[in-house]
Amino acid sequence: MKKNFSILIILALFAGCQFSRSVKKDFLSGITSTGKNISCEDVFVTVNNEKISGNTFIYGETFFINFSNVTGFTKTDDKVFPEMTIFVVNASGDTLLSSDNLLSDYSDGTNLSPLSLMANLTVADPIKSKEEYKAIVTITDKRGDGTFNTEYKFKVIENDKIVIETTDVSYDEVYLFSEERNRIITDNKIKFDDNTYVIIEGLKGFSETDGMVFPGLSVKIADASKNTLLENDDLFTDYTESGIDAAILTRRVSAHFSIPEIKVNNPLNCIMTVWDKKSNAKIKITTDLVLE
Repeated sequence: MKKNFSILIILALFAGCQFSRSVKKDFLSGITSTGKNISCEDVFVTVNNEKISGNTFIYGETFFINFSNVTGFTKTDDKVFPEMTIFVVNASGDTLLSSDNLLSDYSDGTNLSPLSLMANLTVADPIKSKEEYKAIVTITDKRGDGTFNTEYKFKVIENDKIVIETTDVSYDEVYLFSEERNRIITDNKIKFDDNTYVIIEGLKGFSETDGMVFPGLSVKIADASKNTLLENDDLFTDYTESGIDAAILTRRVSAHFSIPEIKVNNPLNCIMTVWDKKSNAKIKITTDLVLE
């Protein structure tokens, strides 16, 4: 009987030590969370305010990691003092992004109840498409020793609404950008009078002469009724003789346009071609846009 009594004591102590810790994994999204003294009712990912279960995002897309009903913080004058950090690592474990002040609005504490927190991430430079990453978010208690740690592995892909054809060149990223909204366009929806950019980053393969390259760049946009809205055979005619520094072309080459408020028939077909005037190298970008 004495031996059995000792075993019961050991089991009771073991259960007591684990009471303040929690481990949870969402097998659909791959989110893994570990808490010590801080707990969370649910951890989930949203895009455009919609809950998702996957972990694949288009280059330039923004997702939110949400923490609902976070509890366990030490209270001072009926307030709690949460702190949140996030950092992103690549497949090799190198840290690409980090931020340690995501809850600066709560620096004087908060009495919100239930308390919901969130961290957001836009998957763009230095994040690259065709790669895999891990976001690590840590919530801590500024007035106690509680922690809640979440890890989320995700993939980044190219926008499949953009068709890219290449001859003897390579590139890092091709994407659309809205000047008015100051963000990458991932749904191919554009607005009247907004400067829309078609951007190529990391373009290589053009012939060089003394560090200079000699590109041409054409753009054509037509609506669904074949009405031409914009057409330019070569935006780089001024550089035909002088050329452009190869490093500038590699860093970024782009064309931009805006559509005034006229009657058009969606979708708009946009074609941008960048070619080498000294070789056969070129890249052709074709995409359909919806004007709203």
